[in-house]
Amino acid sequence: MGFADFFSDVVSSLGFSEVEAEAPAADVETSTPQDSEPAEKTEETTENESSEESSEEAPKEEEEEAEAEEEEEEEEEEEEEEEPEDIKPKLEEECANSAQCAPYKHHYDECVERVTRQQEDEDYKGPKEDCVEEFFHLTHCATACAAPKLWRQLK
Repeated sequence: MGFADFFSDVVSSLGFSEVEAEAPAADVETSTPQDSEPAEKTEETTENESSEESSEEAPKEEEEEAEAEEEEEEEEEEEEEEEPEDIKPKLEEECANSAQCAPYKHHYDECVERVTRQQEDEDYKGPKEDCVEEFFHLTHCATACAAPKLWRQLK
């Protein structure tokens, strides 16, 4: 028994199963909606043609007006269901500018000035700096300050 035979026996004993691709999902409906639409349209047109011959145009106008009124009612319902405005960003902005978060805002503003000067100065050879840490400190302070106010308004 050679090394290759031993290795293949060990691999087969571990119980690795063969990976097989899944069969594609069976299509229940072979025709597309586009195929069925023309048939429906032809039925509608034949019904409309026969109804046009037997009826006047006044009932059609009434139906169209009724459909237009239903659409307007649906649009009004959608407007009423609009989500209320999110007040959290406004509260966080107020807190970021408040005295409670003033030290963090001061450090962030100074950092932004330093980074801006470094980017404008072509001769700057020092380390590249970003204000991520200062931003997170300011954001944490603003969020902690705004949370109780937000809960009071949501209750």
